[in-house]
Formats: sequence, C-alpha cells, structure tokens
Amino acid sequence: MKFKSQLLWALFFSLIFFTTSGFTVVGHRGDPIKYPEETIQADNSAFNSGADYVELDLQLSKDGVLVISHDDDLYRVTHTHAIVSQNNFETLKQLRYDNGEHVMSLNELFAHYKNKPNTKFVLETKIDHSINPSYELEDKIAEVVKEYHMQNRIMIHSFSAASLFHLRKVMPDAYLILIVGSLKRINFSILPQVNAVNASSDIVQEHPFLIHWLHKLHKQLFVWAEMDESPALWHWLINRNVDGVVTNFPATGFKYKLAKSGTKKYAINRQGIYFGKTKTATMMNPYVRIKEKKYVYPGQKLDVTYGVRVDDHLYYQIAEKTFISAEFVNLDLKPQDIAPYQQKRIIAKPNSKVTIYSYPDNQARTTKTLPANKLFKIQNFNGSPKNMWIYTKLGWVKAKSILFYGFFNSKDFTKYDQLPRVSQYTNLVLLPYNPNQLVNEPTYAEKQKQINHIVY
Repeated sequence: MKFKSQLLWALFFSLIFFTTSGFTVVGHRGDPIKYPEETIQADNSAFNSGADYVELDLQLSKDGVLVISHDDDLYRVTHTHAIVSQNNFETLKQLRYDNGEHVMSLNELFAHYKNKPNTKFVLETKIDHSINPSYELEDKIAEVVKEYHMQNRIMIHSFSAASLFHLRKVMPDAYLILIVGSLKRINFSILPQVNAVNASSDIVQEHPFLIHWLHKLHKQLFVWAEMDESPALWHWLINRNVDGVVTNFPATGFKYKLAKSGTKKYAINRQGIYFGKTKTATMMNPYVRIKEKKYVYPGQKLDVTYGVRVDDHLYYQIAEKTFISAEFVNLDLKPQDIAPYQQKRIIAKPNSKVTIYSYPDNQARTTKTLPANKLFKIQNFNGSPKNMWIYTKLGWVKAKSILFYGFFNSKDFTKYDQLPRVSQYTNLVLLPYNPNQLVNEPTYAEKQKQINHIVY
C-alpha cells in the first residue's frame, strides 16, 4: 500500500510538471562544443546560453564517491588512462581537463551551485544492472541530493529500467526519465515508474505518433538530438510539440524555445568585448537597422543587457537605444585567448574545402568556400577557446578548419605556450612559403616539402 501511495504522489507531481512547464532545453554534458564537457565552465556556458538544465553522467569511484564522468576510462577527457571504478576519488581528482579543471564529484558540483537556484540538473546513472547487481550508485544519488536539498532542482534519466525502478523506491517524488533508442524498450511495466521518455530524434521522426501517445498517458517526451544542429530537424521538433531536447547545442535549443514561445527579447546581463580590427557602427533599433554615428572600437568592453532576435539574427543591446550585431561581440573569449593568433593570417588546409558562414553559427552555413592557396587577414574572433570562429573579409570560418599562418620562430610561441591546453590550436603553419607557388599542381617532392612545412 505504501508503494502504491508513493506512485500516486509521483503521478501527482508528474501532472503538475506536465501542465506548468514549457519547452525544456537540456545542455548535454553542459556546453561541450564550447568547453570541455562536464566541467563548471561548460555548465556555466550552458546556463548562460539559455539551458534550463545541464545533463551529467554519474559513476562510482572505488571508494564510493559519485564521480561526474561519461566514460569509464578518463583518457578521452584528461589524456590519462584511469578507470573510475578502479581508483579512489582523491586519485581521480588529480586529473585535469583541457581547461585546467579537475575531475569533479557530485558533492562538489552541488556545493558550487547550491546558492544559484536557477541552475538545475539532469543526472544519468551510468550502470548496467545485468552486470552489477548493486544499487549503491542509486542510493548514493538519493543521499547526496537530500544532503544538498536539490530535490526540486534535479531530474534523473537512465537507459537502465532497473535503476529507475530502484530510484522510484528510494526517491518517490523524483522526476524520472527513461532513455530509449528503440520503441521496444517502452512498455507498460516501466511507464508507470517514470515521468517521461527521452527518445532519439530518429525514433520520433520515424514514429511521430509517440508524442501524442505519451501525452495521453500524461508522460512527457524529450528528444535526444545531441549531435545535430540541422534547422530542418529543429523546426520539425518544435512543430511536433515535444516537451524538450537534450542537445550539445544549448544556445540553438534556446533560440528555438524563444521561437516557440514567440519571445524576441531576453535578458543577458554579461560583459562582452569587441575584438574587431576597425571600429563598427551601432544602431538605435535592430528592427530598422539604421546605423548611427556611434561606434564600438577595437578592444572595447561592452555591458550586454539584452539579446533581441530579428529575422533569425541576434543583436545585443549595449546601452539605451544602442544595439550591435551579436557576431561582433564576444561573451566567452578573453584577450589572452586570442593573443597568439591575433596578428596572424589564415589559409585553407591543403586539399580541403573550408565552408564560409554568414555568422559565427553552425546554422549560418553558406555555399561559399575559402579560396585555396590564399592568405587572409584575421579581422575578428568569436566563439569560445575550444570552438573559435575567425572573421575574414569573405565571412566567418571555423578555426579548426584552417591553418594559422605565421608561427615561424620561438618568439611567436611565447603567448601560445601560456595558453591552457583547450586554447592551443595545433593547426599551425610553422615555416613560411609562397602561396602563389601552390596554384599549379605540385610535384610529389613539392607535396612532401609542403607537408613538412605544415603541422595540423
């Protein structure tokens, strides 16, 4: 009877959640395109980009500490082979991500955010109970959530039905979500235990009836579209009335959330900086876009109060009746992040097409490409240390797609060596050469010489 009562309460909270929440944006492992995944920096970036929740993966260390990590082996994110379950947390804590942060516990994360009530989290249990019969992971989650009074600021999702069954017992009021990659996993034994289903975008596109069917059962449907920033997919999801997305692109998710709600203006209240090489005019009204005789100058710091979306383009309000295109204002890069690259030029990688974008946004892709064998001056920067964009006279290109030209001596590397690992791009031209000589098809020997002159 007690367990039935708990289920009734869970259903009650589910209905409240269902009727009061709109389109929910979940940053998958934070904001992993901009910053190393599952770090405070990535989480902050996701929240600043409009995410309602940040999704994190949990595993147990050898001494029973909840470690935030997607992989069993931490090599991919720390460059050191270390199995989470085979090491004590104090050992794991010595490992560093590319931005300098250390591997973190759930306790540390909650301690950092406990006084920031607008930060919420989706916790994933990384466990296979067909191999590991212990429920220590779930019990620890319940214990830590209660210790830090985070009950109203977390949701829990998992591929493991057994994990969710146990969590329903130890956390009867928790908001639980079943992750599925196949319709076969959605059945009436697990549905009463959960509040929502998180399905891959492929499943939802192939079986759109799933949205209406789950809603009739008073269950929400989240869509897992972490690696896709396709406008067609996002428009499809918005128009099909899904309840939220789990995505690697929280800023894109937030853009579509605004579109869904009809909102054009939203608060930002962050300081930005203009990295352009020449002054640029501001405007009084982003809807009319008449330039005024006011300017933003290279290196100028700007207080960004609001963002306004007009015709799918973002503008920042930087003073009363003063706006500027968001492409020219950076909120994530600092002067030291671009110092080694600022006076360099760029060139397309050999035998590759470098796409040009209208704005520093994956959805602003054009059909144009950067001409081969031609050097371009860098006119501006945007993005983040991990995901930097370069502005040329032809438009925006991704820093990872080009070669930085001009790293020819040890003096050039002074500032480069001081960068954190996440900011050190290795696509550098180390020796000078004449691009005009590359117009004609080179001989085999010339090709080898060119390759030896380039590291990328």
